[in-house]
Amino acid sequence: MGIFGRKTTETTESAATAVAPAAVNPELAALTGDYTIDPAHSTLGFVARHAMVTNVKGKFLDFSGELHLDGTDPSRSTASLDIKMDSIDTGSADRDGHLKSADFFKTDEFPTMTFRSTAAEALGGDDYRITGDLTILGTTRPITIDLEFNGAAKDPFGNERVGFEGKAEILRSEWGLTWNAALETGGVLVSDKIKLNFDISAIRQA
Repeated sequence: MGIFGRKTTETTESAATAVAPAAVNPELAALTGDYTIDPAHSTLGFVARHAMVTNVKGKFLDFSGELHLDGTDPSRSTASLDIKMDSIDTGSADRDGHLKSADFFKTDEFPTMTFRSTAAEALGGDDYRITGDLTILGTTRPITIDLEFNGAAKDPFGNERVGFEGKAEILRSEWGLTWNAALETGGVLVSDKIKLNFDISAIRQA
């Protein structure tokens, strides 16, 4: 069962036939509200191809975000994220230090990466799509994130939670992340294409 509500298809048998408004699922409508992302139970990750032969995975450990979910009209749902770039973690201190340096994220000058949604839509079933502006190194460009709604529940502490999984792909060069090194065998050390993955748990605000 989706959270944003499902798309409805208008059918017109004749010009004189009126289309009745779609009924609102009360379970979905009940989830409408404002939510805060829970970093302790959420993951913002990425995957880059390394040396043309393997994938290196990483994540950001320090971030915050807000969601507004509309259970009856997906276009009115919004999302925002603020990510501390110094919190990058790839499992290697040396690699993390390089990513924070002037070759990549320049975290001293650009400490935060942000996402602000501009549109949302239901694709059917539990699948949704959110489009927004991603800002890295002071450059803002649009990205599209495909989301799957994982469900809603009340945890043992009385928090009302919703969960989503998401994925997107970007070309890092479009945000000025162009550092690379050529390989003797051909190709480059770090792929331009970066896969983003999200596992989000959000708590309803009182």
